[in-house]
Amino acid sequence: MKTLFLHCRAGFENEVCAEISDLAARLDVAGYAKAKPDSAYAEFVCNAADGPQTLMHGQRFAKLIFPRQWARGDFIDLPEKDRISVLLAHLASYPVCGSLWLEVLDTNDGKELSKFCKMFEVPLRKALSKAGRLVDDPRKPRLLLTFKSGRAVFVGLAEADNCAMWPMGIPRLKFPREAPSRSTLKLEEAWHHFIPRDDWDKRLAPGMTAVDLGAAPGGWTWQLVKRNIRVIAVDNGPMDENLMYLGLVEHQRADGFAFKPRHPVHWMVCDIVEKPARNAALIETWLGEGWCREAVVNLKLPMKQRYAEVMRLLQRIEDGLQARGVKATIGCKQLYHDREEVTCHLRRL
Repeated sequence: MKTLFLHCRAGFENEVCAEISDLAARLDVAGYAKAKPDSAYAEFVCNAADGPQTLMHGQRFAKLIFPRQWARGDFIDLPEKDRISVLLAHLASYPVCGSLWLEVLDTNDGKELSKFCKMFEVPLRKALSKAGRLVDDPRKPRLLLTFKSGRAVFVGLAEADNCAMWPMGIPRLKFPREAPSRSTLKLEEAWHHFIPRDDWDKRLAPGMTAVDLGAAPGGWTWQLVKRNIRVIAVDNGPMDENLMYLGLVEHQRADGFAFKPRHPVHWMVCDIVEKPARNAALIETWLGEGWCREAVVNLKLPMKQRYAEVMRLLQRIEDGLQARGVKATIGCKQLYHDREEVTCHLRRL
């Protein structure tokens, strides 16, 4: 197994290559990254067979920014018929796995191929179980099969507790019809990614307070209100009328960058379309001044050198908070519902 396979949003292959190359350099793993534009995946080919495992053991997947999923393994070709026998023969050298995910690439071709995967999964799962290659044990590695076509598949492994929470890294969130905009799903996904589900009742508790900067029409405010959190929605634009009727929202027509809360709040969220450096400075101010305890803020990305820019801004935030004597956790991820942006989460300690 010399290859580490990484899913991503189409168009961000270079960012994944830059990030995984940076990780390999830090862990002293020799190899090279490669990707085709708009393919929705990248590979890191290691010189040593244990290279991919070293990369995966040296980094928590949740801390990676641009990859959606990863697995170590190899590509194999499948015949038109009796694909299962070929897979079983190849898996003879793999450890017994505790779970199975069939994945495709997040492209139009991948979406068409997902129909094949749904039909293929049941007989494959039965054959793997019968052969003793698949058991119900979350402590064992997860078998990840990424199909590029019906005839080509990447056969990969990942630890079940150190890979994406969902197949292909794509959450199955349903858009609530009551929400004012589809952007509501970005905040919901951020909570799933950055906050352990067991902590939601404590860190997103009824009666808490929040500020939503650039709130209109209220997609992110809706998520907060759904948790019975009181919200100051800051935006010169109009808020959704149905949202205002709930009695938990105070709309202040003001510039989000000039607004200062009268009292500290539990949460600040911000999805303002602005230069990323300005939004990064906003996060630093709110956490540094103690205006909020936790924050979720989107950083819109430039057209080039996006990974380098994100790392520069994260370092700037970290340095700024340290200079203020503030300790905080900092997370960053290009979520599935993000586009030309990444989502940052910060929490004061």
